[in-house]
Amino acid sequence: MNIAAAANETLAHNSNLLVYSAMAVYTLAFLAHMAEWVFGSRSKVGRTAAALTAHANAPAAVTVRSTQQGGGTAVLERPQVITKTAAGSRDVPDGPGAAGGTEKGDLYGRIAISLTVLAWALHVGGVLTRALSVQRAPWGNMYEFSTTFAAVAVGAYLLLLTLKKNIRWLGLPLVTTVLLDLGLAVSVLYTASDQLVPALHSYWLWIHVSCAIISGAVLYMGAVATVLFLFRDRYEAKLADPAGKQPGAFARSVLERLPSAASLDKFAYRINATVFPLWTFTIIAGAIWAEAAWGRYWGWDPKEVWTFITWVAYACYLHARATVGWKGRKAAWLGLIAFGCYLFNYYGVNIFVQGLHSYAGV
Repeated sequence: MNIAAAANETLAHNSNLLVYSAMAVYTLAFLAHMAEWVFGSRSKVGRTAAALTAHANAPAAVTVRSTQQGGGTAVLERPQVITKTAAGSRDVPDGPGAAGGTEKGDLYGRIAISLTVLAWALHVGGVLTRALSVQRAPWGNMYEFSTTFAAVAVGAYLLLLTLKKNIRWLGLPLVTTVLLDLGLAVSVLYTASDQLVPALHSYWLWIHVSCAIISGAVLYMGAVATVLFLFRDRYEAKLADPAGKQPGAFARSVLERLPSAASLDKFAYRINATVFPLWTFTIIAGAIWAEAAWGRYWGWDPKEVWTFITWVAYACYLHARATVGWKGRKAAWLGLIAFGCYLFNYYGVNIFVQGLHSYAGV
């Protein structure tokens, strides 16, 4: 029987329709997120920072209370007073992202999340239908990997929202990059639904590649938080220096809607640290699969090498933070270099470098 005939063309066609439909709804979600940022007022972050600024230079009221200790000696205690000033304070709490705490901004934000959920449901339907069309895991080539990667990234975002994590600020960059990823997938990376090459017929495909997709999707969220941290940290530094050049109106309008730089830095670190063990297992699972398929655990194939380089880069990032105490911009740049290695491992190695992992073209 012809191998190509094994694919269910109707299901494959329906999968494409679902992916295109998801892209259309993601576009609406993107517009709603933009409306949230444009029409919503400053976030609670900005308003809290302004409140801290207003009260920072005012004389702190001293409350004296008396307590009895031992033999009745009176003890005078001064309560702790906030002394950090301006929106540059690292103590500024998280806000709701661009919702701004206003009714209008919050409405657009809720619409954006609802559209994102609908788009994600269509997106997942497209991935599952693609899998059913050939009765296998839906990540046998770059097109399938990209569409699944984007679905997992959005799913992780929605899961964190469901867990009451305050990360609505991530919605706009997430939807933007998902649209770019899907656009690249359907235009440049598209591959017709077909059966796998013999080397991929293994249960390790489900284990190894699924772990790689989950790891990459979560690492992507950490990378987005890191990029936003760099902008927010620079913004806070300018505000903290009254003698320096102050941020412009546009920068204030955008960056005041983000959580504090310290919160973004902490979020990125926790995300990267949480998923690093899974990325480690991805490499181990790949080595076991390589031994079963090619008779060796390690052969210095370009994909193997760059997967390990990515692991080393993230290990350096986590080690620097845990032992050297790196935080802030130095750690952020190291984290972005690590994620850059992941991107090159996927796009650069797959497209421009020939190796044992070049079995499926794009």
